[in-house]
Amino acid sequence: MGKRIVVKIGSSSLTSEEGGLNRGQVRFFADEIAALHASGHQVLLVTSGAIAAGFRRLGYQTRPKLLHEKQAAAAVGQALLMEAYQDAFTASEITVAQLLLTRPDFSSRSRAQNAQRTIEELLKQGAVPIINENDTVAVNEIKFGDNDSLSALVANLVKADGLYILTDMDGVYTGDPRKTPDAVRIDRIEVLSEELYQIAGGAGSAVGTGGMRSKIEAARIAMQGGVPLFVGRVSEAGDLQSAVTGNGKGTYFASSPQSISTKKHWVGFLSVPQGQIVVDSGAELALLNKGSSLLPIGITAAVGDFHPGDVVEVVNTSGRVLGRGVTCYASWQITAVAGLASEDAMKRVDILREEVIHRDEWVASTIIKEANSYE
Repeated sequence: MGKRIVVKIGSSSLTSEEGGLNRGQVRFFADEIAALHASGHQVLLVTSGAIAAGFRRLGYQTRPKLLHEKQAAAAVGQALLMEAYQDAFTASEITVAQLLLTRPDFSSRSRAQNAQRTIEELLKQGAVPIINENDTVAVNEIKFGDNDSLSALVANLVKADGLYILTDMDGVYTGDPRKTPDAVRIDRIEVLSEELYQIAGGAGSAVGTGGMRSKIEAARIAMQGGVPLFVGRVSEAGDLQSAVTGNGKGTYFASSPQSISTKKHWVGFLSVPQGQIVVDSGAELALLNKGSSLLPIGITAAVGDFHPGDVVEVVNTSGRVLGRGVTCYASWQITAVAGLASEDAMKRVDILREEVIHRDEWVASTIIKEANSYE
């Protein structure tokens, strides 16, 4: 039986070095996807490329940096991008459909369900949904940041059997192979670690936004949603099929044996934080390594104006984001009880529970483990 597969293609794979759409590349990837489709797989395509395809048509010499310029370029480029995909898939007699999404489409349960139902119907009818962020209306506060994260959220939404992020690198290396000659590819990753995040630190290309770090973040989202992921190169005919069968030119990430709940997935990846809670080193250790709830004694400050039931970020004293959770306290209450023992805190603000964030409503931003399971 065929699998349900999400394929993500970045701007650098679809455009020339100078910008503008490379239709030959679009046709190549369409043929690769068509081959999977012919094998009985259901395929969803998450594509970048709208801004890169459109900015030169508007007269920009380089990729624009201002938000309104990017949105104008995307408005032009999205039409060019879909036209190219439509032409490329015509040879295989595959119908394509366009879905433009923003973060609120996922954070709203009803909107997410509507998107899911639409995708299900398109797949049932044999179409290939082509998904991109709606760059013409998205603002920085609600943007995904890059389509790597969007592809992971889509994969979780449709309960995909696999996510395949295609890039110009053949996987994740122990260092930047362009700068470190002895860097070696990591063929399989079972867990994510601080070391891996540090290895993946660099930026993307001049026409794209996503570097390897954004792909590691996408892996975190997909893995915790129970979706295995592949990051690698598809440059020759049959490479995508090889990736799906486990022989791809890249790195495979295992899915988590215990995927997080729908509620935690919303808290960790789809919600919009309303403020921050700053914690000391003891609370940081307890939250990340001991599975504990956050108590007043480990808090040093509250930032912003939030209320019980809001989602907040938790940061350490250096400003590093540790994760998100649903707060049981208002910001003013946290300011009043920060650093106090639970018993004293509950007396001071007349609160009914000691946990500021219960562990069942907490999602860490990084998985801190030693990198001892790389192959």
